[in-house]
Amino acid sequence: MLSNEQIVEDVLEYWWEKGEDVKAVILVGGEGTRLRPLTFNTPKSMVPILNRPFLEHMIEYLKGHAINDIILALCYRPDHIQRYFGDGSKFGVKLTYVVEDPPLGTAGAVKNLEEHLDETFFVFNGDIFTDLDLTAMMKFHRGEGSKVSIALTPVEDPTTYGVVETNAEGKVKRFIEKPSPDAATTNMINAGAYIVEPDVLSHIPKGLNFTFERGLFPLLLERGVPVYGYQSDAYWIDIGTPESYLKLHHDLLMGRVAKGFPGERAGEGIWVEEGCDIHPQAELKGPIIIGRNCVIGSRAQVKGPSVIGQGCRIGKGCLIDEAIVWQNTCLGQGVSLRRCVVAENVFIGDRSRVMEGCVLGDNVVVGPDEKLTRGTKL
Repeated sequence: MLSNEQIVEDVLEYWWEKGEDVKAVILVGGEGTRLRPLTFNTPKSMVPILNRPFLEHMIEYLKGHAINDIILALCYRPDHIQRYFGDGSKFGVKLTYVVEDPPLGTAGAVKNLEEHLDETFFVFNGDIFTDLDLTAMMKFHRGEGSKVSIALTPVEDPTTYGVVETNAEGKVKRFIEKPSPDAATTNMINAGAYIVEPDVLSHIPKGLNFTFERGLFPLLLERGVPVYGYQSDAYWIDIGTPESYLKLHHDLLMGRVAKGFPGERAGEGIWVEEGCDIHPQAELKGPIIIGRNCVIGSRAQVKGPSVIGQGCRIGKGCLIDEAIVWQNTCLGQGVSLRRCVVAENVFIGDRSRVMEGCVLGDNVVVGPDEKLTRGTKL
C-alpha cells in the first residue's frame, strides 16, 4: 500500500502535468435543520467529529490530494467558521471566504464565486464524509472530455435520493428524483462531489437561488453539454441527521475508514488526550476517545464506540455506552447514556437515563432521576 507521502507526490505530479493549481469549493452555508438540535448554535460544518470540527476533516482530506486552495461558500453563522480557521495557514491551506445573503442554492452559491474560478475545480457539499479518490476522478473527467463529472455512490434504498442514470461509458442520461421502487433503474446516487469546468458557470443565472440537482444538471442535459457520472464504492455518508452523525463516529472508531485519532493510546482502542484525571476504578472499553482535561469518576464505565469531548465531568458510577458527548458537559452520579448524542455545556442530574436515539442540544439541563425515552430531542 502506498504511503500518504507517495499518494500526495503522485497527485502533485498529475496536477503539475496539467499545469493546474486545483481549487475546491465547499458549500457550508446550510442551516443544518435536519441535525437540530445540534445545529441551533453550531453550523453543520462545525459539529465535532472525533472532537474536531467536521470541516477540519474535510480540509485534511483535500490536503491529502494536494488541494490546498479552498473557497468556502458561507451563509449561516459564518463568523463561527471564519474565527476558527482564519486564513487557513494554521491548517496548511489557503482559505477564501465568500458570504451569500440571501441563500443562493448549491449552484447559485458557486456562481457567486465565479471571479475566483478560472480553471477546472472541485465542488463539495458541506455535509458529506468520504474517502473518494479525487485524483482518479479527475483522470476520468479529463479522459471523457466532461464538462461536469458527478461522483456517484451506491445505496441500498435509492427511493429517498435522487438517482443518476448513466450509459455504459458513464455519460449521464437522466436524473430521477426519489423514484418509486419499480422506477429505480439504478441504485447510484449523486454523492455531492463534482468536478466542474468554469465555462459551465455561464449556464447559471446570477443572483438567483439555483441548485445543481434540480436546476443546472437537467439544464445541461437539455442543452447537450457532456455530463458524466464517476462511480465509486468509496466510503460515503451524509451526516445531515443525528442518526448518520452517530453512525459516522461508530464507523470511524471501528476502523471502517482509515483515520488517525487524537491523544495518546492508553489501552486497546483507547485514546486519551492530555490533562485527564481518570479514576483507577473507572472501566474503559475501546474504541473510545477522551478529550483534554476530562474527569472520570470511580466505577464509571465508558464503552465504545464512544467519544467524550474536552472538559467533561463524568460522575461516579456513570455508564456511557456507544454515545457521543460534546465538550464541557457534566454528568452527575449514576447517569446512563446509551447510543445517544449529547451536545456541549449539558448538565444531567444523578441517576438519570438517556436512552438510544436521544439528542440533547447545547446547555440542556436534565434533573435527577429522569428517564428520557428513545428518540427524545431537547
